[in-house]
Amino acid sequence: MSDNHSSKAILYAFSANLAIALTKTAAAVWTGSGSLVAEAVHSFADCGNQVLLFIGMKRAAKQPTARHPMGYGRESYIWSMMVAITLFSVGGMFSIYEGLERLHDNHAVENAEIAIGILLAAVVMEALSLKGALGAMRGEQGSRSLWRWFRETYSSELMVVIGEDLAALLGLVVAAVMLGLTLLTGNAIYDAIGSMLIGALLILVALAVGYEVHALLLGEADREIRDAVTDYLRQQPVVVQVFNVWAINHGNDVMLAVKVELLPDLTVSQAVSLSNSLEKNIKAAQPRVKWVFFEIDNAD
Repeated sequence: MSDNHSSKAILYAFSANLAIALTKTAAAVWTGSGSLVAEAVHSFADCGNQVLLFIGMKRAAKQPTARHPMGYGRESYIWSMMVAITLFSVGGMFSIYEGLERLHDNHAVENAEIAIGILLAAVVMEALSLKGALGAMRGEQGSRSLWRWFRETYSSELMVVIGEDLAALLGLVVAAVMLGLTLLTGNAIYDAIGSMLIGALLILVALAVGYEVHALLLGEADREIRDAVTDYLRQQPVVVQVFNVWAINHGNDVMLAVKVELLPDLTVSQAVSLSNSLEKNIKAAQPRVKWVFFEIDNAD
């Protein structure tokens, strides 16, 4: 996934969330709805999250230095992890707290019909934002399901944006349903429960995103590239045995480490030439592979 596609997804999400946040805030002040307060806080938190993601992308694009010879590609993972923590603390915990407060105080909800109308408009805006993020994801997703893509992607920024948009869309539906129940029954307890449900939803999404980004921070393998390179090497007549192939995600790039046994009767010059040729072919077939460390050995 190119940085250009990820940038567009972040921009779509930021624009939509800012408009939604301002609308929800006005509606929350007008109606006194706890669900709308939770949703407004969620949207403002999302705006801040998108700013953090954009900062992470720009810092990840910095050129390598003597101290960081492989560059700063993984910095995007760090900022994505910060977003997951923010989503948990600011979005999820505050929404649950707000719901508990309103459950205890039994705060009345005013103009619930107007609030539901605003929520439905927000659903449309959030759906457009999600559509833009999913469109940016298509090229990387291939034939994989959305869940499998989420588990295997190296694009932490896009993962976070889609996770946030899905949570926001589901949260809006929850808020609209609970406000509808409040309107039908006249009991504000449903609105308070809605706020807590939204908080629980945000925490679940934050935990899922945090788990995946944590794996990337530790150096998660790109299994598709690993398997493709392994198959390629095994098909080469000069390769006797493939011992190890490591393909580690490093932001948008991949670090590849290969350990193979070549034909025993090769000269040093021939072995060097062949390994260089294999590296060149691997990089041509796998554009994300930026570094190849090729080791020739006769045992693992």
